[in-house]
Amino acid sequence: METESRKVSESIVETVHMVRPNHLNGVGRLFGGILMQWIDEVAMLVAKRHTHKNVTTVSVDNLRFLKGAHQQDVIVLVGRVTYVGNTSMEVEVDSYVENLNGKRVRINHAYVTMVALDENDKPTPAPKLELETEEDRAKWERAKKRRELRMQMR
Repeated sequence: METESRKVSESIVETVHMVRPNHLNGVGRLFGGILMQWIDEVAMLVAKRHTHKNVTTVSVDNLRFLKGAHQQDVIVLVGRVTYVGNTSMEVEVDSYVENLNGKRVRINHAYVTMVALDENDKPTPAPKLELETEEDRAKWERAKKRRELRMQMR
């Protein structure tokens, strides 16, 4: 029986949000918790597209806030699978402020570990990842190293 696999490009997700007053913290910037929610949602959508199954978040690594965002900023989040183990996968999510001219400035970078679930909400094998480009292969190698570090920290 051939193992199921999917291409990186098949599960890329891009979402767009506008920063509204209810998204702001006490100093008038996008509240980090709101951005974390959006990151988790993008990671879940990417993992669902890759596995065609329900998924759950296991961990978020390297959540780096690089710049702030303000009211009425357009926030674009882009997620992609970078690594697949047996039941788990790493999803990279980059967040940007998109200016009126379409130029994007990255404001956050995160790696989310997701696990595929069967109908009983138990971990189940995820499809393998087909690496299409040199960038995909480079991201896979870096993700493999991060996975090894996560395993050492357990």
